[in-house]
Parts: sequence; C-alpha cells; structure tokens
Amino acid sequence: MTQRRFILDGVPGVLWQPDGLPLGGRPLVLLGHGGGQHKLGPGSVDRARRCVRRLGFAAVALDAPGHGERPRSAQDERFATEIGELIAAGRPVSAWVARHTAALAERAVPEWVAVLDALDALDERAEGLGPVGFWGLSLGSVVGIPLAAAEPRVAAAVFGLTGHASQTEAAGRVGVPVEFLLQWDDALVPREGALALFGALGSREKTLHANPGGHLEVPELELESSERFLARHLGRAE
Repeated sequence: MTQRRFILDGVPGVLWQPDGLPLGGRPLVLLGHGGGQHKLGPGSVDRARRCVRRLGFAAVALDAPGHGERPRSAQDERFATEIGELIAAGRPVSAWVARHTAALAERAVPEWVAVLDALDALDERAEGLGPVGFWGLSLGSVVGIPLAAAEPRVAAAVFGLTGHASQTEAAGRVGVPVEFLLQWDDALVPREGALALFGALGSREKTLHANPGGHLEVPELELESSERFLARHLGRAE
C-alpha cells in the first residue's frame, strides 16, 4: 500500500492506493473522520487498509476544518470549551454538536469536491476516477450527507452515528445506496433523531444496522459489512 500526503488549497490530506498500480479507473473511497480525530487517526488508517489491501481500492482522507494539522478558529476553541463544560455537568450536548458541525460541513463539502477534481486531473492514464464511495460516521456523516446530496460522483455511502433535524433537507436529496449504522445506547446521538434521519434519506436502497452499545462501540462485524457493501456497489478492482 502506498501512502501519499498532500496539501490542496491549504487542506491537508492523504491518499492510499495499491503499491505500483494506477489510480485511474480504480474505485475510490472518501474517508470522513469523526469529531476530534484526523486524517491519520486509527479509524481512518484502519478503513484505508481495508479498502486498499482487502478490496484493491484507493482511499483518501482530509483533515476536517479545525482538526488535525488545520488551525483552530476562535469558534472552534469556544465550542470545545462549551462541550467540555456540558459533558462535565451531565447536560445534553447533541444540539450544541449539531450546530457546530453543520457550520463545519458547509466548509468541508467544497474541499472534498476540489479533491475529487484534483484526483481526476492527476490520473496517470487519463482514464478518470473509478466509482466513488463515501465511508464516514459521526462527524464524517455530517459532512458526507450533504456531499453525497451535491456530488454526482459519489455512488454509494456508509453513514451513521448522527441524527439531527438540521440534516433532514440534505438527507432527502441523497439518492445513492446507503448503509446506515446506529448505536442503540448512544449518549451523544439520540436514538429518535438517528431513526428520523434514516427515514429522511431519499435513497431507494438503504439499510439500517442497529447494535447495542455507545457511540464508540460499533462492532467489528459492522466494519466488515461496510466493506462488503462498498465492494458490491463500487465493483471489484482490477
């Protein structure tokens, strides 16, 4: 597996692909990381390995605004402080998280589109990108849902661990196949909100996978299921 770090218009990212094999025509998975994580966090790297080594795909991840190598704005710092205070006081945080991450997604979606454009232009064989999928939970889904709604190159998506009324409109414009993960005992995402968001998705093909446990307790079997889902909808690599 080859790993190449890059910076595009000030946004740090990383591209993984099978060693010695071209990018052109190969299925590509966009990896959205969770809140407080970054492009080279354990979750992103694990998903990249699954995509490249098991499926023969390419994968790319970006640092979301205010994450990883990107500077934090005053708003980012204020949000982190407020969330810490709410959690310490045992108060609900879902509404606060939804407001902040919705603003973050508005900045992140055009960045992902720019990366797809750049990868198209860099294709060694001038063949263009292969089928594109999205894989991201929590903050990754907050970004991925409006991206899938706006970007026709996204052909399938794995979402989950999110659910707020502010995402409903974008969800209704998503038409690609979706696998949606829900943790039944999630303290950060109310169950009712996650179920409502799944219902709002405009996809004709969508599947809900619910498991007991908290926000960070997604079972290994669901990661394996997501692999199979992406392989089914993006096709096998050469």
